[in-house]
Amino acid sequence: MKRIFILLISILVLSCNQNTQTNQAKNTEAETKVTENLDFLIGNWKRLHEEAGKETFENWKKMSPTEYSGIGFTMQKGDTISQEKMDLIESNGQWNLFVKMPDDKEATRFRMIELKNNEFVCANDSIDFPKRIRYWSEGETLKAKIANEEIEIPFEFEKIK
Repeated sequence: MKRIFILLISILVLSCNQNTQTNQAKNTEAETKVTENLDFLIGNWKRLHEEAGKETFENWKKMSPTEYSGIGFTMQKGDTISQEKMDLIESNGQWNLFVKMPDDKEATRFRMIELKNNEFVCANDSIDFPKRIRYWSEGETLKAKIANEEIEIPFEFEKIK
């Protein structure tokens, strides 16, 4: 009887441990799926097809599983002529993109409305331009598009070392 009791306790403990490992694996898989969808941003990027005499760059870093930080800037004749700070932050299951220009008092928030494999779309209908910001990867390039109902500006970047 004592052996049966020990055997049952052992099976129970192993069963609980198995369920815990399975749940941990599922949670890790879900976290990995989301972060992999945004990890395509990571790196230093240079815009292709830029106007003559200008160079535009975006640099993205992963700060944590719930935060990515980027900076975009355009240079002309060695001077920075425009710059923006970008932060992608997840809070309570919702991703938001915050964009701040140097003269802005606060960052403008764009709520993520679509997230799929290596692509996302953020929106803010309360401003004139842009209302939508889309990022996606295509092969070895990072693409972006900012738009409203009337204007669409595409960006294509190549990774630099």
